[in-house]
Amino acid sequence: MSRFEKQQLKFAAISYDSEEILKFFSDRHNITYPLLADPDSKAIQAYGVLNTEATGMQKGFARPGYFFIDTKGVIEEKFFQAKYRERLTGNGLIAKLFPELGQEVTDTIEAPHLRVALEQSDRTGVPGTRITLVTEVRLPQDVHVYAPGTQGYKPIRLVLDEMREMEFKPATYPPSKILYLPAIKEKVPVFEGMFQISQDVKVSSATEFWGSLGKAGKTFTISGKLEYQACDKTICYLPTSVPVKWQIQVFPLDRTRAPVEIRHK
Repeated sequence: MSRFEKQQLKFAAISYDSEEILKFFSDRHNITYPLLADPDSKAIQAYGVLNTEATGMQKGFARPGYFFIDTKGVIEEKFFQAKYRERLTGNGLIAKLFPELGQEVTDTIEAPHLRVALEQSDRTGVPGTRITLVTEVRLPQDVHVYAPGTQGYKPIRLVLDEMREMEFKPATYPPSKILYLPAIKEKVPVFEGMFQISQDVKVSSATEFWGSLGKAGKTFTISGKLEYQACDKTICYLPTSVPVKWQIQVFPLDRTRAPVEIRHK
């Protein structure tokens, strides 16, 4: 479900004629699962997610987010955003809870001393969508790369080219392992085996960007490079880098409103 669809669903939840608006919305998008009409925001308040700062048309809205509930009905995790124009997708949420399930491999790269698989939580989005990009690195046995914070060596680093259509969040690296190098009597943080570097990307929600997409949307390429220095038990190879890229198709927001006769008065 797109960001605007969720926004429109919330509008329906605070409307006096919310059931009719929800039916109009669900029929247009072929939604078959139950939807909750909450015209007085009672359920929103019961869950403690009412946006008390919202005014005007957004008054009574919940803050955008998700609850992760286990099979016993216990809330295990909460994921909420302060701004309604920025939100995770369902796939993005799964990627954070279950990294092994949440990404789709889009490319593989054979590089010196390692193999890279490029993954992403979503191939499509709308303005405000937050998508997770993943760089999965596989190293041969007895080969390591240096982790961020290493002094005197080139640490591995994911560097994405700036784009005005995208906002890049800081890259997230896994916990490193401390490796003792007897030849120089040093302890250094490294990565070995298989590990992932993830980075969230928010599609611009600026008004001028919305208007530039047209009816069919546009495809954007996110490019960058993975910098690293690989070493084995006897040799530290020269620092190098490998190019990386992902593609995201961005669709315009759905601005279709319910018929005038059933809108909130």
